[in-house]
Amino acid sequence: MKSNAIYDQDDLWNKDRLHAVHGWTDYSNFRDQGSEILVEADGLYVTDINGNRLLDAMGGVWCVNVGYGRDEIVDAIAAQARRLPFANPFRATTSPPAAQLTAKVAQLAPGDLDHVLFSAGGSTANDAALRLIQLYFNTTGRPDKKQILSRVDAYHGSTSASASICGIAQNKVGFDLPDVGTRYVSAPYEYRNPQNLQGQAFSDFLVDEFAETVKSIGPEKIACFYAEPVMGMGGVLVPPPGYFSRIAEICKENDIIIVADEVVTGFGRIGEYFASDAVFEMAPDIISCAKGLTSGYLPLGATIISSQIMDALQTPVAEGATFTHGFTYAEHPVCCAAALANIDIMERERIPENVQALSPYLKSKLDSLLDLDIVGDVRGAGFMFAIENVADKKTKALFPAPVGIGQRIAKHARDRGLIIRPGGHLNILSPPLTLKREDIDFIFDTLRESIEATQGDLAREDLL
Repeated sequence: MKSNAIYDQDDLWNKDRLHAVHGWTDYSNFRDQGSEILVEADGLYVTDINGNRLLDAMGGVWCVNVGYGRDEIVDAIAAQARRLPFANPFRATTSPPAAQLTAKVAQLAPGDLDHVLFSAGGSTANDAALRLIQLYFNTTGRPDKKQILSRVDAYHGSTSASASICGIAQNKVGFDLPDVGTRYVSAPYEYRNPQNLQGQAFSDFLVDEFAETVKSIGPEKIACFYAEPVMGMGGVLVPPPGYFSRIAEICKENDIIIVADEVVTGFGRIGEYFASDAVFEMAPDIISCAKGLTSGYLPLGATIISSQIMDALQTPVAEGATFTHGFTYAEHPVCCAAALANIDIMERERIPENVQALSPYLKSKLDSLLDLDIVGDVRGAGFMFAIENVADKKTKALFPAPVGIGQRIAKHARDRGLIIRPGGHLNILSPPLTLKREDIDFIFDTLRESIEATQGDLAREDLL
């Protein structure tokens, strides 16, 4: 539904650049450049304040899974806000949508993951997982079992605790983070692994490294392993065959809790409601999710916990102690109503199945970009892909950072009606899960034109 609102573009632009604090922003030039202003959205498309209609191949921020303008979700939000806009989430209080959503998420989750702790997003879901794990080992008489295993280039959030588990060094520059005892193993970055291993050989290397790390630290000191089934911000890194199932065996043998960070991959992005076990055989003990849980219509995150962990937490850690963790806006009834409507759409329209059906076609189209001079690698799964741009395909050398290769390509794409995400030398796609073949064709054709236009710019500037 198109709005008739008339906006003062200069007024909005100035208010934003003078007062807003945006995440992941370069403030060395923000005051001069300001923000792009989006005013409407429908289906796959957003419209900016100048009337440009753009296919959003980032799905917001990996999150608008069922697409924009879904009246079912909007109507559920409005109805619940009128009926009960807030319910105290503490001291055994709940609301109908919160109770219904808890049961629905538990039904969709694998194995015995049948308890759900809600929060406001992915960062807080991962933060909550860490607090639960610490409480679990304290309650079960193992207070020294606190070390965390994470991976280089991992992203798990931007709260102090979740950021400290991340493995992206650039994200930590300038911030003082708490030492939560994190050790890092290699990411499954096959294109750039120093040993130049592939397939099963690369999987063997990663699993052996993980086993040696557990041995060197001592399994009696390791609490958990945090891992995204497919690493998102770290470059859309897909694990090699057998990687997670073999690491899961090591974790189970050593009582190391597996936290599957499905903030991005959950709710259909890889073609399953939860990909960690259904696709990658991780056998997680905890799943954190957010984004696709409401398709971005309202903020909501969830930490899904195994019955084994929750059974142990029924015993207080100390006499008179209670479970002193929670958030004012956890179990928010309006957010839970949005999530229920979102999941109903996904089930009714078989949206995960659409991803399964069309992902091979999307992959084949994107793979064909490898014939371009600056495209070094194309990788991904489901509706989640990255294109890695290089200055030299033989050596895999990168363009100098000031060239801004990813940003150049994204700018050309936007000029042609397509939003993709630049990430240094990468361009990332995470579109709504409602894509059709003709939408994939448009994305592909526009990407090819944009990369070719960028190559032309580089040649004229003697950078290629």
